[in-house]
Amino acid sequence: MLENERYGEAMDLLRFLMQCQGQDERHYDEWRALLEWLQAAFPQYEEMEMPITRKEEEEDVSEEMMARQHAKLKLAQDDGYADKLLRTVMEGPLTEQTTLALEQLAFLDVPKVDEELIQWLQTKTLHPLLQFRVLQTLRRRGGQEIVRFTRGEEDVEIEIADVPLKPEEFPLQIVQILERVADQTEVHEPTLFYFAQELWIQYVMAVYGTRDYQSMLEPNDAMTDIWAAALHMTVADSLGGSHDEENTRSMYAVTGAMRFRLEQAYRSMKQFVSAGLDGH
Repeated sequence: MLENERYGEAMDLLRFLMQCQGQDERHYDEWRALLEWLQAAFPQYEEMEMPITRKEEEEDVSEEMMARQHAKLKLAQDDGYADKLLRTVMEGPLTEQTTLALEQLAFLDVPKVDEELIQWLQTKTLHPLLQFRVLQTLRRRGGQEIVRFTRGEEDVEIEIADVPLKPEEFPLQIVQILERVADQTEVHEPTLFYFAQELWIQYVMAVYGTRDYQSMLEPNDAMTDIWAAALHMTVADSLGGSHDEENTRSMYAVTGAMRFRLEQAYRSMKQFVSAGLDGH
């Protein structure tokens, strides 16, 4: 960072490091001395006055503006640009190129893109994660309609305007289920919690709008416990090949009366994992 004259970022990093616990005391002394030197030598790079969240918001806005300008330029250069992107999305395998094409489609001012994507959702059997990315693209394009199509073996109705674009946009109940797993694993099984975070957001996107998803939103602690236990069991299987169901049910206070619902949630997650996260 110093070699590239990114002094403001270097200061932010040093402040972050100084908040971390458990390091050798001499490291803190070195970080503190370096930060004080930077503050004295480059006061113009001080970024304390702008909160991190505001900086991130401004970065998001500027990135979106650049993406829109890029899409507009491409379209001006090539009338068939939207069709090329649609073919990349619809005719190729699910790869990084598919995701990039969907991101670019989000910023193209071409009305038929919405119709084509909705028709594709309704007529083709797609991996649920690809379905969700298409829904996000429609939301970014300003869609307001309700779309009816099949997810897995269910017919669903999804309001485009409600589709989350970021993990933090999901309802509070979704976050609380992961927090419940964090309470049980963050200290003693940090590896399990790390993979639980990864799996949970993927799974929630895959079942968005289905009966399983609706059950997560039920306003009672029992459903939070059930889904947290199912997530714990699924990740434990992935890491160690098996789980202690009785111990896990006890950990999350899942009583005998709730056991059947736990088995349903666990089976749904296992099916998702066995199908593969990459959409192939």
